Amino acid sequence: MIWILGGDRPIENLQQKDIIRTLASGLRKGDGGVHLITFHPSGGNGSSTWLHNEPWLDFNMRQNGHVKEFTGRYDATRTDYDRIPIKPVVDGEPLYEDHPNSFNPKQLGYSVAADVRRPLYWDLFDGAFGHTYGHHSVWQMWAPGREPINGPLMPWYEAIDQPGAGQMQNARRLIESRPFLTRVPDDSLILPSVPATSIPGAGVYHLAATRGEDFSYALIYVPAGRAFSVRTGKLSGERLRAWWFDPRNGRSELIDEFAKTESHRFTPPIPGELLDWVLVIDDASKNYPPPGQRRGGTAQLK
Repeated sequence: MIWILGGDRPIENLQQKDIIRTLASGLRKGDGGVHLITFHPSGGNGSSTWLHNEPWLDFNMRQNGHVKEFTGRYDATRTDYDRIPIKPVVDGEPLYEDHPNSFNPKQLGYSVAADVRRPLYWDLFDGAFGHTYGHHSVWQMWAPGREPINGPLMPWYEAIDQPGAGQMQNARRLIESRPFLTRVPDDSLILPSVPATSIPGAGVYHLAATRGEDFSYALIYVPAGRAFSVRTGKLSGERLRAWWFDPRNGRSELIDEFAKTESHRFTPPIPGELLDWVLVIDDASKNYPPPGQRRGGTAQLK
């Protein structure tokens, strides 16, 4: 169990801050400090905005919110990851599936599975210790005969089978197929292009990278089929093994094994389409299993 204070509201004055402090003090006294405590902020904010230095705040929670673009919201996950004193961070409310984009369905429509996958990988690869999935119909348990809030598209009992929900587990299997407790964010693995808004990209096209602390592997999230280059020389080993991981179905495909060079260029399997992929590059000597498979087995090369 985790205690989450606040409730989708900002802290606007010292009196409100004292109320939160008092709640936290009471919880610590009541459970003896057994359970973690955090704070649920308002949209576009994090608990760090007001509370990062509070000793009772065990980890930061963000509400990056119901927008599709990386810059201005999801990039703040890395900002919180880098704060001192060090505290873990999680996005407690990213864009929900089938939610009005930026609360403006008339002009921007509703999110789809791809729109909730992007924040999943942006957050995880930029330093979040986990992720939260939500659906616009499920949070309000909407069904015919009940008052809808912000135009839900389907009853909750249909929404629980929407594709984005099931695709969340693919990210977990991917990350756990490599030594994940020593994983760190590292966008410097991506070689910027001219213009940089192409690579590493902007808006919904932003690429994000993470790696093992020992440089034995790298994971790069690619939201669209655009060729890019990776600083492969940063990785360990004399030979590298590269894979494409499909975040829609959790399957992986071997690209090649090759001698390490300073950089290497990759093109996603379907160029030009707004289909996302994860590039996985391993130190071949580690013989990690295919991405998404349990560690303990070994890679089988054809």
